[in-house]
Amino acid sequence: MTDESHEPSKRLFFALHCPPEQRKAIAQWRSALELRSGRPVPAENFHLTLLFLGAVAVAQIGEICTAAAKVRVQGAPLRLVLDRMDVWRRAGVLVLAPEQAPPELLRLVYALEQAMLPFGFEDAPKEFRPHLTLMRDYRVPVPESATPPEFFLRADRFVLFESHKGRYRALAEWPLVPS
Repeated sequence: MTDESHEPSKRLFFALHCPPEQRKAIAQWRSALELRSGRPVPAENFHLTLLFLGAVAVAQIGEICTAAAKVRVQGAPLRLVLDRMDVWRRAGVLVLAPEQAPPELLRLVYALEQAMLPFGFEDAPKEFRPHLTLMRDYRVPVPESATPPEFFLRADRFVLFESHKGRYRALAEWPLVPS
């Protein structure tokens, strides 16, 4: 077995970007909840993860982008309603999630998983649960909300992000709708 620990790597994930007006609306709604537990995720980091890759060798990023560019879905913007709050106890997070995940979102995730298979990232694939993380280190039940969540996330592209010191940076993006 070779020691790859000295090879430069980046923590990467594919996601749907959350538009600025949507991030602002979600952040305002979250602050109205007056949460007393956890750490708020900065609004500029709001996104919907499609596939987490983890530590990826810098030398592999070009090949990953080439594979992602071949991912094709129906050719329409994705529309998803974030209308439910949930607490994932093991992860210690408060999330916004769709009551019902649209089939085209599930097809996109499956297509990405298939495109990434040759790279061998995932030991055991995890069940995809679409969500937007609101709070980390969250250890109490789902909060009551005077205004139930109903945020419409519309995406016309998917993005490869790098996670570095709590900040997310877009490295590449691909349209869902062919131009």
